[in-house]
Amino acid sequence: MTRSNLWTATEIASVTGGRLTGGGDWAITGVSIDSRTLVPGDLFVAIRGPNADGHDYAAAAADAGAAALLVERKIAGPIPCVVVDDAKAALAALGRAARGRTDARIIAITGSVGKTSTKEALRYALGRARPTHASEKSYNNDIGVPLSLARMAEDTVYGVFEVGMNHAGEITPLSRMIRPHLAIITGVENAHREFFDSIEAIADAKAEIFAGLEPDGIAILNRDNPLFGRLEVAARDAGVARVITFGFAEDAEVRPIRYSMHDDMSCVTAAVGDVIVTYKVGAPGRHW
Repeated sequence: MTRSNLWTATEIASVTGGRLTGGGDWAITGVSIDSRTLVPGDLFVAIRGPNADGHDYAAAAADAGAAALLVERKIAGPIPCVVVDDAKAALAALGRAARGRTDARIIAITGSVGKTSTKEALRYALGRARPTHASEKSYNNDIGVPLSLARMAEDTVYGVFEVGMNHAGEITPLSRMIRPHLAIITGVENAHREFFDSIEAIADAKAEIFAGLEPDGIAILNRDNPLFGRLEVAARDAGVARVITFGFAEDAEVRPIRYSMHDDMSCVTAAVGDVIVTYKVGAPGRHW
């Protein structure tokens, strides 16, 4: 499949404040931070981390077909480069610019469990209707989120992004970068408890997803979760325009009425407000 141009050289330099070297009026069709999975036409972003320096893999990225390099120092060879002070910060700037240039409806998902499966279900369902972009794998941290945003095409109609954390304060800047119209918290459990004094503190950290919600934004919360009340209060305190609940609870706005499990799928009838819908889920179990 032929990929469309995603960013031009001039756009990347303007957004990142970088300096173009190597000449040529080039464009990229993707963004990568890993020379092993890079696809020809990608921009390779050489990020320096605690255990590895992306600049050490710039030559491998060029050999793999990178269209250009986003680097902190000029790399020897003919490949075009955008030279910046901080490659990680430049990637974040590219992510924010991607969010700013699209009219897509944006969904952000967090929670102790079910983030990736929920993201993939939405990718599949929305992608059947309109052009949809979603985070790859579990790219949900301070590198994965801007990378996922930077890969989003301007004509995207739906964007679905996974947001994770290990510590309090990590989700707020990611939510403000994503600026979602819908924020989903799948549930709060004892994951990452080693970094928190209580499960309530975990809930508060997950509630940071509301920080970047657009003014008309909607929070979607699990009514069955024991921390629902705390999350609902956090949403209201954050000025969230509307809260929609889902779950088996009788007062959930979206709830299953009945379901049947089969060897390879489940059949579900659910109430969505006043509307009754019946559908199949391609996996057995209480998935709905």
